Amino acid sequence: MITASQVKELREKSGAGMLDCKKALEANNGDINASIDWLREKGISKAAKKADRIAAEGVAAILTKGNKAVIIEVNAETDFVAKNEKFTGMVNEILETIINSDVTTLEDALKLQTSEGTVEELIVARTATIGEKLSFRRVEVVTKKDSESFGDYIHMGGKIAVLTVVDNASTEVAKDVAMHAAAMKPAYVKSTDVPTDVLDKEKDIMREQLLNEGKPADRIDNILVGKVRKYYEEVCLENQIFVKAENKETVADYVKNNGGTITTMVRFEVGEGMQKREENFADEVAKQMQGN
Repeated sequence: MITASQVKELREKSGAGMLDCKKALEANNGDINASIDWLREKGISKAAKKADRIAAEGVAAILTKGNKAVIIEVNAETDFVAKNEKFTGMVNEILETIINSDVTTLEDALKLQTSEGTVEELIVARTATIGEKLSFRRVEVVTKKDSESFGDYIHMGGKIAVLTVVDNASTEVAKDVAMHAAAMKPAYVKSTDVPTDVLDKEKDIMREQLLNEGKPADRIDNILVGKVRKYYEEVCLENQIFVKAENKETVADYVKNNGGTITTMVRFEVGEGMQKREENFADEVAKQMQGN
């Protein structure tokens, strides 16, 4: 029985399509390395030799159309390739394809038809022509009501992309919130969005810190109230001090003072949570010249 995780691993290592990866694994009893060879032999995976590469550069991009918006992250190995016209053209085609469809997941987006086959096949084709491992990492589709406004902000040419939705406030306000989120990196919109297990873990860490500092055990719960409030100010968009404020106004207050409320915030930072390439470009060229 071939599992979804096996298909995912082979896709990441080979750059081949999902169905081709499944066929390869079935033909090779689930052996990843043998499946890579099988794909190469079939001419399906010209990117197989990139299997050990890390694609942690790239761009995050946004496209809005009416009441719908799409935000994606597409990765490459180097920042140089991420600025290549073939790469950026591919990213734009992926955005257009998704926004004109009704899909909401990465798995379904990969199956959509483009001018060069499916999105997945387009990525494989670009991997072969550009010469670097490319990958479509994530997508989020956001819809809004007529009373709501989108705010989008791209930082450093696509290193960070933020999409926000505010209700009963202007596009300018929504964009200000997006710019703030790009700079301050909130993980949640509001304090009630913080998962219980995440908050409990933070409280346990705080409690241990207080005990190690010698604080009386009977005072710790009271001290924790202030520490949790400070934690919310760090990780929750609404609780953060608005970067453009002159009077310690929170982001929630800024939006409220402009007649609205924050509905949604999606923040993609390229490569976050991924292993980064530690070698530089000169080292890479030297390795290739040495035949490594």
